[in-house]
Amino acid sequence: MSEIVRVLKTFVAYLKRPDLYPELGRKIVKNTVNRGNAFKGKEKTNSWASSRSISQQEAIAKLFGADSSPFRSAFSDVLKQSEQKERACPIKMGGPGALELIYYSCEFANAKNVVETGVAYGWSSLAALLSLEKREGTLYSSDMPYLAQDGDQYVGFVVPENLKRFWKLFRFADKESLPKIFADNETFDVVHYDSDKSYNGRLWAYHELYKHLRKGGVFISDDIGDNSAYQDFCEASAIDTVVVEYEGKYIGVFVK
Repeated sequence: MSEIVRVLKTFVAYLKRPDLYPELGRKIVKNTVNRGNAFKGKEKTNSWASSRSISQQEAIAKLFGADSSPFRSAFSDVLKQSEQKERACPIKMGGPGALELIYYSCEFANAKNVVETGVAYGWSSLAALLSLEKREGTLYSSDMPYLAQDGDQYVGFVVPENLKRFWKLFRFADKESLPKIFADNETFDVVHYDSDKSYNGRLWAYHELYKHLRKGGVFISDDIGDNSAYQDFCEASAIDTVVVEYEGKYIGVFVK
């Protein structure tokens, strides 16, 4: 799909969804007057992240006192089934991230309520749900419809049916989804950010999510090397964060 066709298809899809008009307005601003916002401070933060990054396995041991190696064998069947579903999916979205980090965050926090932004295939959702299922907890997810790909029906595609009873999916942009989620549940044991990559979008969401994270809960943000929002947020709040290097990208994680 050419870029022009994709943009036009997305715009027409937005016009058919009045509930998404606020996000359409924000996207227009973000891609015109605020175009450079996505990469603000990128060089600074990549240098900072590189100098302090450790592996996922090291981070799990350091923060949670856990050995991450049993995860893949313990859930080999469900992971294999989910991989098969991803291969069969007719549209392409983001692949698996640091699943062990999410799972052991939930285990460490004895999580009953988790909030995440960004779902795509649902790999991060799956990792959280595998832990939440043990305590009959709830995962609250915010994810925009994939308008350019007609992909609504495939969001969360790899999540098995038996886990969906522990899952509430809010199909709006974060600025609409998060207030709805917080109205349903105020305090969370784990938060996982993986949505709007812009500097301003990140800072807004980080502050909102942090307010609703309980003391002793775990905060995770993917792709923190895109810009300096995460570094700036942590430094402004005097947060001592761990940085995980995973498949050439950086993830931020800390215990509140």
